[in-house]
Amino acid sequence: MIIDWIQPLVPDFNLTIAAVYGILILVILGFFREWAAPDVVALSALGLLMLLGVLPLNDVIENGKAIERGILSVFSNGAPITVACMFVLSAGLERTGVIDVMGKFFSRVAGKSELRVLLVMMTMVALLSAFVNNTPIVVVFLPIVLAHARATGLRASKLLIPLSFASILGGTCTLTGTSTTLIIDGVAQEYGQRAFGMFEVTQLGIVYLLVGFVYILFIGRKLLPSRSSLSELIDPDLTREVLTQFQVEPGSPLVGKTLVESLLKTYPKARVLEVRRRGRSLDVPIDELVIFEKDKLLLILHGQAFKELRKDPGVTFEGQNDLQITQVETRELKLIEGIIGPRSQMVGKTLKEIGFRRNHGINVLAIHRQGVNLHDTLNKVRLAFGDTLFMEGEPETFRRLQEQKDFVSLSETPEPLVDKKKVRLGVGIALAFIIGATFDLLGIPALAILAALAMILTRCVTAQQAYESIQWNILFLIFGMLALGLAMDQSGAAQQLVGGIMSLCGDFSPFVILAIVYLLSSTLTELISNNAVAALLTPIVIGIAEKISWQGEIGVDARPFIVALIFGCSASFATPIGYQTNTYVYGAGGYKFTDFPRIGVPLNLVLWVVASLLIPLLWPFR
Repeated sequence: MIIDWIQPLVPDFNLTIAAVYGILILVILGFFREWAAPDVVALSALGLLMLLGVLPLNDVIENGKAIERGILSVFSNGAPITVACMFVLSAGLERTGVIDVMGKFFSRVAGKSELRVLLVMMTMVALLSAFVNNTPIVVVFLPIVLAHARATGLRASKLLIPLSFASILGGTCTLTGTSTTLIIDGVAQEYGQRAFGMFEVTQLGIVYLLVGFVYILFIGRKLLPSRSSLSELIDPDLTREVLTQFQVEPGSPLVGKTLVESLLKTYPKARVLEVRRRGRSLDVPIDELVIFEKDKLLLILHGQAFKELRKDPGVTFEGQNDLQITQVETRELKLIEGIIGPRSQMVGKTLKEIGFRRNHGINVLAIHRQGVNLHDTLNKVRLAFGDTLFMEGEPETFRRLQEQKDFVSLSETPEPLVDKKKVRLGVGIALAFIIGATFDLLGIPALAILAALAMILTRCVTAQQAYESIQWNILFLIFGMLALGLAMDQSGAAQQLVGGIMSLCGDFSPFVILAIVYLLSSTLTELISNNAVAALLTPIVIGIAEKISWQGEIGVDARPFIVALIFGCSASFATPIGYQTNTYVYGAGGYKFTDFPRIGVPLNLVLWVVASLLIPLLWPFR
């Protein structure tokens, strides 16, 4: 490719290594500067590697053996397939109502004490997260915890960060608890490391869980803010609203005037959503729009304003010949607070571009982002994952919106139709997977595929639901980073980087280097995707272990360093962007960005010390 054409012109300069370093720098900058979604950045790196000729498309075979692996070989890695199947397994448990049943159980036993609520909630969430993808767990528990907070008078901001942190801590307890652990295990196996057992990391995971619980319950919760969520800041009288449409009749005093100087002057609590003329919606500011005969006004009317307005002889309901109360057709409105999901098609678009009210029949009252409640110029705000929207509309419109996975409702706790037979099937399949993984009957990837298939065949989840449950962006992020890691290995860039690191740390003991590995991976995870960090650093960490000089010999067991990477990449507490569950609770709890480092940085440092002391004891260097 391109490098092959240029290399002869500069024979003394290794263009391949330079290209790999250049792509690596671009990828890191792309993650930090958010030039595009992380999966797009990673796939762009894969494309550049192929275009420049850093990696061949297919394996290069010589004498029946692969002497150089191609880009397509990364798609044979078992880790992404396992991750995909775990999404399906989690979806099966979610669809059958298993997670919802646990959530309802929480509501019954949590009580009114803040400490008790935290303890019950965190224990249940951590237990589920050890075996199930933690994102759907947090999604299910969010409205339940918020409803419980409203019922007991507790502040949601005191509960939601612990909810997210408990799900993260629980995920460190097993091999399948997080996708990060599966990725590191899959990459490590390609470099000759033995596979991790299902419960190999459980000892340290339980210590993490206990330390995290003690910290959150007795120190962290005192650092949490007592702050109102978005729904608490909105006028509660808005709940007494109806939506209706009027037609301006000949002779109405509205004709020839703007709404501001006529209708809204008399009824200031009425809100005009739309004015239609000859079947077309008018895109004119309300304070400039002059009313004509036969104009149709779509209004939201509030309490007494509605009762008064319907007596006005110049305005009648569309399709009605008189103004008798019994002939007035109105539609009750529902108020919902919801979070924009990561897979929503709304991300990156404004409400105007989406045609939110026109296409969904929902009116957005406010947007909450990064601790700020936005009320003005809402149509110009580009929506992002984690934005909290306060909306009003008919119940049916919200149901349709939720089905599209566009947002997670925070205002209602749906009553799932729990099929006890399906619950038993779902739990049975999950237990069979856990038992099979514990005794290594077929290997984790094979068991994950069989478990996902069993969920579909038993109709715990349909094939379509299974496909929709997979977060494809995460999988393609993994594939892109695996390709970059392969390029670094085969080009010699990784070895060169390891050599540079060891020249700086060559005199350090493996205990110090292990602590540095953990701290580096933990810090990077707070700033960019944890899965990207995992795929990128695993081969480098293995290379470092092979170069460490200790007890008169060169090279130590890479296992403890891989474990340090697993926990460093999995435990993300210091920012709302380092882990998806943190982003979910960010807007829901009315948090500011600074709330996360205030409670998360001390926890990160405590767990760093714990890992640095315990990992060498549980996984010796020799």
